Amino acid sequence: MRIIQRLIWTLVMMGWTALSWSQTAYPSKPIRLIMPFAAGGPSDVLARALAKGLSDELGQPVTVENRLGAGGSIGIDLVAKAPADGYTLGFAHTGSMEINPHLYAKHPFNALTDLTPISPVVSYTNVLVVNPTVPAKTLKEFISWARENPSAANYASGGNGATNHLSGELLKALADINLRHIPYKGNAPAMVDVMSGNVAAMFDIPTTALPQIKAGKVRPLAITSAKRSTYMPDVPTMREAGLPGFEEAGSDLWFGVVGPAHLPAPIVDRLYQAIVRATSKPDLQETIKAMAYEKWLMPPAEFKQWLSQDYPKWAKVVKETGTKVE
Repeated sequence: MRIIQRLIWTLVMMGWTALSWSQTAYPSKPIRLIMPFAAGGPSDVLARALAKGLSDELGQPVTVENRLGAGGSIGIDLVAKAPADGYTLGFAHTGSMEINPHLYAKHPFNALTDLTPISPVVSYTNVLVVNPTVPAKTLKEFISWARENPSAANYASGGNGATNHLSGELLKALADINLRHIPYKGNAPAMVDVMSGNVAAMFDIPTTALPQIKAGKVRPLAITSAKRSTYMPDVPTMREAGLPGFEEAGSDLWFGVVGPAHLPAPIVDRLYQAIVRATSKPDLQETIKAMAYEKWLMPPAEFKQWLSQDYPKWAKVVKETGTKVE
C-alpha cells in the first residue's frame, strides 16, 4: 500500500514539476507574430503595439512579420503549419478565420482544428456611409432610394471577399435591393470614390471612416454590430435602423491571437495572461482607442467555443450571397 502511495505521490510531483518547468521555461527565445496584412495599416499598427506589450510581459522579443495574400489566409496558414511550441503566433481576424474558409475554392487550413485560439484582442464594426449628395438621411430612406434609382445604387468595398463586401451583399439580401458592387484594392481608394461621388455608398471600419464622417465628406446611416459603437454613439445599429438580421448573420468583427493546433495548455495560459496584462497598460489602451477599436478579451476555451458558433454564421452569409473567390 505504501509503495502505491509513494508511486502516486511521485507521479503527481513529476506532473507538477513538468507543469512548473514549462511555465517558467517559456519563452526562452524570440517569438514571431505573423501579421497577414501590409505594414502601416490600422491592424498592423495594433499588432506592433501588442507585440511591444507582449515583449515587456514575456521577457522576450515579439517581432511582427508581415505575410500578405489571400485576404489574410497565407499568413495564418504559416501559423497553422508551424511547430506547436509557442514561438510562432498569428494576428488573425474575422476574415482569415471565419470568412475565407467558405469563400475560397481552395483553402489551405481548417480554422477550427488547425489552430489554437488564444484570445481576441479587439472588436470592431462596419459602418454604412453614403456620399452627402445621396438624398438619404436614414437606412430606410437609402433602401427606398436604391429601389427607385437602380442605375445609381452601387457600393464600394476593399475587394472581393472583404468584410465590407459581405456587409454590402448582406444588405442587398436582407433589404431585397439590387446594389451593384464595385471592388477596389483596399478601403482607402474605395473611400476616395465615395467621397468624390463616383460611388454612392460603402461599408467601412470606424478607424478610417470617422475622420471623413467628422469632416462631413460622408454621412453615416447605420452600423452592422449588435451594439452601438462608443465612437459613434449617435449612429444606430442595423436593427435599430429598421433592418434586423445583421447580428444573427455574424457581424461583430475582431482581431486576435492564435497559435498552431495542439499548443500546450501552460503556454496558451501564459500567452493569454500576457495579453490581459499588456492590454491593461495605458499605452496599448491609447493605441486601441486611437484606432477606434473596442478592447475585447476572452479566455482561450471560451474563445474556441465562440468561434465554433460564429463560424457557421459566416458560412451562411457566403453561401446565401453567392460570394466566391477563386
